[in-house]
Parts: sequence; C-alpha cells; structure tokens
Amino acid sequence: MAARKRASTNSSSSTQTKPSDREPPKTQEAAAEAPISAPKSGVILKLTALFSVPYFYLVLYHYKIEQELRNSILINAALSLAAFFVTVKMIPVASRYVLRRNLFGYDINKKGTPQGTIKVPESLGIVVGIVFLVFSILFQYFNFTADSNWLVEYNAALASICFMVLLGFVDDVLDGECDRKLILPSIAALPLLVAYAGHTTIIIPKPLVPYVGLEVWDLGWMYKLYMGLLAVFCTNSINIHAGLNGLEVGQTVVIASAILIHNIMQIGASVDFEYKMAHAFSIYLAQPLLATSLALFSYNWYPSSAFVGDTYTYFAGMTMAVVGILGHFSETLLIFFLPQVLNFLLSLPQLAGIIPCPRHRLPRFDPETGLLTGTNDGTLVNLFLRQFGRMTEKKLCVYLLVFQALACCFCFLLRYFLAGWYK
Repeated sequence: MAARKRASTNSSSSTQTKPSDREPPKTQEAAAEAPISAPKSGVILKLTALFSVPYFYLVLYHYKIEQELRNSILINAALSLAAFFVTVKMIPVASRYVLRRNLFGYDINKKGTPQGTIKVPESLGIVVGIVFLVFSILFQYFNFTADSNWLVEYNAALASICFMVLLGFVDDVLDGECDRKLILPSIAALPLLVAYAGHTTIIIPKPLVPYVGLEVWDLGWMYKLYMGLLAVFCTNSINIHAGLNGLEVGQTVVIASAILIHNIMQIGASVDFEYKMAHAFSIYLAQPLLATSLALFSYNWYPSSAFVGDTYTYFAGMTMAVVGILGHFSETLLIFFLPQVLNFLLSLPQLAGIIPCPRHRLPRFDPETGLLTGTNDGTLVNLFLRQFGRMTEKKLCVYLLVFQALACCFCFLLRYFLAGWYK
C-alpha cells in the first residue's frame, strides 16, 4: 500500500479515447527515459551516522566478541555497504524499465499540485529484493562451509524471502485483491517452515510457572503454526502501515537498526555458543536489509521519486520475520512492531468488513495549504492527524518514525527492567 494511484492499462484499453486524448508515443518514450530525482544523500548520511557510531562501538569495543565471529559480522557489513551502492545505482535504471511498462503511479497526497501530475515509477522494491538476495548468497562463500549446521536454514530463509519478493512483484503487476494478502506470505513461508530444525519450545515466564506447572513448554507443531502466523503478520503489518512518502521504508530502517543492536547486545552478554550463532545468523540478514533499505529510502523520502510497491513491504516484512524466528527473539520483535500492532488493531474493524473499507485509507490533502487532514479511517496515520492536528506529509512521517523509534527504545527498557524476573 502506498500513497499513489495506479495507472490502469486495462481501463484504458477497454474504453475508446479520442486521438487528441492519447499521449503521443514520443511523449511516452521521453517520460520513460526521464531520469528520476537524485538520491537524498544528506538524509542518508545523517541516518547512517546516527546508527553506525553506536552499533560499531558495540561490535568493536564494548563487547568482547570472538575474533572469528566479529570478522564474519564485519565481512557481512562490508558486503552490505557494497549492496547499498549497487542499489543506489540500479534504482534509476530499473525506474526507466518500469515506466516503459506503465508501472507508475500518481501521488495522491499531492493531488491538485504540479507534483501530483508526475509519473512516479512503481514496484522498485524488486531492486532491493534482488540486490539483497545476491549479496546474501555471496556471503555464504565467506562464512559457511558445506557441512555447516546453519547452511540449510540460511538457504531456507533466503528461499522464503525470494519467494516473497516474486509473489509481491506479481501482486504489484496484477494488482491483487485484499484476500491474497494473507495467502501469499503463507505460501512464501513454506520453505522456512519445512526446513526449520530448531527447538519448538517456549520458556514460561517465571510469574506463571506456579500456575502452569512447567518451566519449558514444547509446543511441537503449534510452534511452526505460530511461525507461519508471525510471517503473515509482519508482511501485512508493514504493508498496511503506509501511505506517506518514506513511511514503509523508514519503519523498516528503524526496526532493522533496533534488531541489529539487540543482536549485538545478546551476543556480548551470552556465553552460550549456539545462542550467539542464532543472533549472528540474524545479523547476517539484517545488515544487508538495512543497507539496501537505506538506498531505497534515499529515493523514497519526501518528495518521493520512487514508489516501493507491495514488493518491498512483503520483502521487508518477511525478512524481519525470518530474522526474528531463526534468531529466537520473536517476542522482542513483536514489541519492536508495537506501532504496527496498534495500526492493525485500529484497522481490524475495516479489514474484517464490520466497517466499510475504502481502497485507499488515506488522509485528505488540501492543495492550497499543503496540509493533510485525518479521516475516520482506522489507521495510525489518521489517528496522529486527529490527535495532533493538520500537518504536512513530511512532518507527519517524521512523527510516525519517531514513534517507531520510541517503541524500539521502550522494548530495550522493558527487557532491561524485566531481566531475571520475567524469564
């Protein structure tokens, strides 16, 4: 979901238009060849500095991490940096191809202004997904051996992510209905669920042990069902918490940053080798996710010159679900997703059909003032506008991303205060 109106090739072919109404072929070709706006490098540099300084301080100095493990993390970081630059270069190239195929949209939140008439290339999340997969596969050469215990699950994770990228792009091209949003992630999660050979137990919180009578509960097949449901939730929660330039990618950047810091903290505080490897496994996927997402963010931030499409939201959600499942911190992941959980609860009456649900549950845009006004639709975007008043799209997106960051900070504080008492 994005704040755009898709161009419909079917409707144009089924209705007769006057020759004067048709866009001349040369004009169409010129529009397809027109370069998109340059990446917003200043924003990316600030975000990178804000995250990388504390992160690499933890990796290199604060925690005593085994040299071999630290080297693997740094090699993965170097490949992720290369993935960032490749993605930045490939997005303008891909944009020309999708425009030629009429995969573009108009920004609804700029309707009535000159920016609202610009054709914005759509579904460029496909570039991020492909670059992510290529560099994640290359990383195997530097880290995994043929007999590695983690290689099967690593490849299963990549298969699920690849499946989700493919299905997301198909959904973008075919413009699928809402019921497919639940089916597609369920299908994409199958490789991971089938290959998963980890534990299926959960640790019962200490306050509940006297009532349950168990400290560890083996859920068996129910645990894999939970994994599948988590994958469905993560993909769709990113998809429906959208509608503003930079919001889909921005929330992914914030959550991925929190995931990386959490993993480093757990590696540094643990002495159990398998536990460390589970969190290192998570880092190996989260670092390239963050790097490629930052590259896309440089084009998607306000004013957006590239739309991410369902391809990206599905890809990002599935990747973070895989990271949380195989890193064994799904509870922490759900707290990182607190704004998405709140948005889902607000959306539930409309998603369930209890209240009429329009196709685009977006705020109203006033072209004269450039301000957005909240509607009665059940989304976090509209809730913020109703609570804090009318504001620009950029300011609203900043508020929502700050709220996302505060939710991640709340998760770290919660883990700190509950450590030793809850589990």
